[in-house]
Amino acid sequence: MPEPRWSIDDVPEKPGVYLFRDAAGKVLYVGKARKLKSRLRSYRRPGGDGRLLIRFMEEVAASVETIVTRTEGEALLLEDTLIKQHKPDHNIRLKDDKSFLMLRLDSEAFPRFKFVRAHSPRQDRREGEAKGRARFFGPFASARAVRRTLSDLHRVVPLRDCPDAVFANRSRPCIKHQIGLCAAPCVGLVSAEEYSRLVEKAAAMLSGDTAELESELEGRMQAASAELEYERAAQWRDRLAALRRTVERQGVRAGDHVERDVLALARRGNDAVVHRLAFRAGRMSESRSHLFRSELPDEELWHDVLTALYGNGRRDVPAEIVLSVEPAELELLEGTLGTGTRLVVPQGGERRRMLDVAHDNARIALAKRESEEAFEEAALERLASLCDLAGPPEVIDCFDISNLQGTHVVASRVRFRGGHPDKAGYRRFKVRGVEGQDDFASMKEVVGRSLRRGVEEDDLPDLVVIDGGAQQLAKALEAREEAEAWEVPMIGLAKARSERTVGEKRKESSEERIFLAGAADALDLARHDPGRLMLERIRDEAHRFAITYHRRERGKIRSQLDSIPGVGDTKRKALLRRFGSVAGLREAALEDIAAVPGIGRELAERIRQHLESPQA
Repeated sequence: MPEPRWSIDDVPEKPGVYLFRDAAGKVLYVGKARKLKSRLRSYRRPGGDGRLLIRFMEEVAASVETIVTRTEGEALLLEDTLIKQHKPDHNIRLKDDKSFLMLRLDSEAFPRFKFVRAHSPRQDRREGEAKGRARFFGPFASARAVRRTLSDLHRVVPLRDCPDAVFANRSRPCIKHQIGLCAAPCVGLVSAEEYSRLVEKAAAMLSGDTAELESELEGRMQAASAELEYERAAQWRDRLAALRRTVERQGVRAGDHVERDVLALARRGNDAVVHRLAFRAGRMSESRSHLFRSELPDEELWHDVLTALYGNGRRDVPAEIVLSVEPAELELLEGTLGTGTRLVVPQGGERRRMLDVAHDNARIALAKRESEEAFEEAALERLASLCDLAGPPEVIDCFDISNLQGTHVVASRVRFRGGHPDKAGYRRFKVRGVEGQDDFASMKEVVGRSLRRGVEEDDLPDLVVIDGGAQQLAKALEAREEAEAWEVPMIGLAKARSERTVGEKRKESSEERIFLAGAADALDLARHDPGRLMLERIRDEAHRFAITYHRRERGKIRSQLDSIPGVGDTKRKALLRRFGSVAGLREAALEDIAAVPGIGRELAERIRQHLESPQA
């Protein structure tokens, strides 16, 4: 086996950063080391055959560049900077698997717990507390877990759960007050001070601090039993059980109060998931999976995972991090994470049980990812078959037009890569060369602009999806010809409306149809066809992206008219209907503006004066 193409002969035994590059100079991987030469030597297999532990280093890497730093901490900071700059293919990029289900408690006179979703529980919690407006509790595993938690919570602490509109308009207590689930603050049956104490009890329950409340409920149950009030004792027993269930659903409870993160890894091939359980104040405060791809062996991968999770102050570093495998460069990691942080690989006991829980979650997340990837692969193969493509389309662009009564026409292009949204490929367009409402001409313009740029930059998609039927597709095909992007396949996607009889009633339904270039008839797609589901997902994203842009731009137009005294919502709409746009209104004669119902000569002069001012 030949020696690798890169040499470490001149590499020093000092802290620093190393960059593997291919023959063209592209950075493949960035790493840090306490001793650069020893680190690079460790990549070679034991036994002296010269082969490398990591395949891409053997097959692709042509050179290695090293940068010496004064300290290990400087190496960590430089590594982070270089990864952001070069975005190497083989450095892991952690992605969260989902948003988080939380309970929010707003700062108001008689607050209630509200069910919300958040993409970053820790960040939202910090922001809410800093602003003094809200407190967050969670995350929870599912919506069902939240509902059951709230149900049990109200059995112990009778807080309101009605919407603000209902709360403000009640004149007598509801049935929940009669069965002991609400203190009825809506009609003044509890003071603000007493209600505040109930809120703090509920917050303590959700924070895991329940010892005092458990003792109180236990005492009441025993007292009722001693007085032979067994029915009342059963009520206190049920409330005590509800309290304990609430805490259990909130998270796993630890036997100590050490700030601890437990990280477990599940992988199959290059697909990997790291699941993180965060324990604070003796309970689990966060549970999250991070998805990525990597060819690195476990020891090397853990080194990168810890840097990605905690490097450069991305999140608070706990006193203890529990791992399944000791990472490479352990001393360097412990030094850069902080002197108070220990990395632990447990062999048994409570930490091992926590690690098993995290590992189970990692395996589930990996299985879910594999299931989604299998669907996406089947959907792309189905699209290749439907559209007569040479292979599954890796890059798919979809175009959508959005307008308001023919005014302010905008368009969107979303790009999916490998079945996933590629936000870097999203584009917005203002339609400039079309007068009035002409969706067909607008589609031709934006598709042509996109394809011409794609030809210039060698960035053409494998498939273009047009939101529309045969006529929109025909205009897009004309744009393709003019842009000389003949090799790009195009299809149209539109719904076909139909009526069917159900019992004695007739119901309208719609089915998706694909329009192919040159085909006489459209293809009807079954409701559960994987190709249809993929196309609907792409089309819906294009529609969302276009609508968002259109609303933003429409708001800019409205502000120009809304700032004119005497022009409200009704008159603004009447002016836009009559003249089509603010530009059309500027060019209109004063008499024509005054003739619009509700405007008149005086207001027309005011409008004209405002639009001719430099600020308009």
